[in-house]
Amino acid sequence: MTDERAAAGEAVDSVLAALADPTRRRLLDLLAARGEATATTLAEPLPVSRQAVVKHLAVLDAAGLVSGSRVGREMRYAVRPAALDATARWMASLAADWDRRLANIKRVAEAAERDSRSTPPD
Repeated sequence: MTDERAAAGEAVDSVLAALADPTRRRLLDLLAARGEATATTLAEPLPVSRQAVVKHLAVLDAAGLVSGSRVGREMRYAVRPAALDATARWMASLAADWDRRLANIKRVAEAAERDSRSTPPD
């Protein structure tokens, strides 16, 4: 495996691990709807504390899914779509590989069925 491919795999792993938590997925949904927001604003509709939201945002940031920027005394967070896009491309590639494999299995099975019908019994 090339270094580039290994790095891409690690990035996908990090994104999928971050998305495994429903609270982090909800945070991404909220940020996508609002554009950007503070941890305090994001914590309001959630059943977790502001401190828990900050920890979740740190995981999302480490995965490249959000970024934080300081505006005065506030830290504002926004979605960074590049990591999601890369993960979606990986998933689409994986799905295409499986589609090809299944099409090959179907082709072989149909050919075997045709052969069994055209071969007279012994």
